This record gives sequence, C-alpha cells and structure tokens, in this order.
Amino acid sequence: MELHELKFTPGAKKSRKRKGRGPGSGWGKTAGRGEKGQKSRSGASIRPGFEGGQMPLARRLPKVGFTSPSPVRYGIVNLSTLNGFEDGTEVTPELLLEKRIVRKLYDGIKVLGRGSLERKLEVWAHCFSARAREAIEAAGGTCQVIGSRRK
Repeated sequence: MELHELKFTPGAKKSRKRKGRGPGSGWGKTAGRGEKGQKSRSGASIRPGFEGGQMPLARRLPKVGFTSPSPVRYGIVNLSTLNGFEDGTEVTPELLLEKRIVRKLYDGIKVLGRGSLERKLEVWAHCFSARAREAIEAAGGTCQVIGSRRK
C-alpha cells in the first residue's frame, strides 16, 4: 500500500453544518439559536459564572480556608516501603528515584511512620515524622536530615 492509496474510513469525514442557509437546510432563519434573547444575538458571549444579574454562586457562598501560594510538597516514603532494601543500605533521595519509589523529589523527601521496619538502614531525607524516626532508630538505623531543596 502506498501513501496515495490511503482512504478515509466511511463516516470519518463529516461535512460541517452550514447554518442560516435557507428553510430547506433545516438550519435556516434562526440557525438553531431559538427566537429572542441574549444568546440569539450576534456577538453574544456571557462570561463563565454569570447568572443574568443574580448574585453569582461564587459570591453567595462564604469564603472558607486558606490555600498557600507557595505550598511545601514532599515526596512521601513509608517505613513499610523501606523494608525492600538490604540491611546497611544508605537510602538517599537519588536511590529512591532510581528504584521508582518516588516519582519526583518536589521540595524534598519525607519519611512517614506507616508500617514497620525490620531493616537496619541509614536513611537520608529532608523530613521525618516522629514515629518514623523512632522506628528507624529502634531498628538500629540512623536518620540523616538533608537541607531544604526550596529555591
């Protein structure tokens, strides 16, 4: 088969709808816009959230909470995941990326205390939860804090 022999599948090419081209087309006169009203006029565009002059929903509801403009995000690692390493391994953020335990470093790595740890590891991370720190040290390992990655 050559490039010039290729053909579209039947039904793949559809002609565009030509509105306002007489009563015989089925889309004549008002061209599917209905009779009167703002949306029937030419150039009509209503911004998102506009409710015809009624107080918009976004303004009727109370303001709740706070979203930080620069949140600190961590790549999360749980203790149960660290059991996959051999005893005495030095677990670094680069190793976690290489093994695809975390997909991205974000602002750093945080070790959380879900699960239990049966290995003696030297863990390098930007942040540790209190439970994770206790569990790592109880297993005979060490927790090494790395400085911040934030710019």
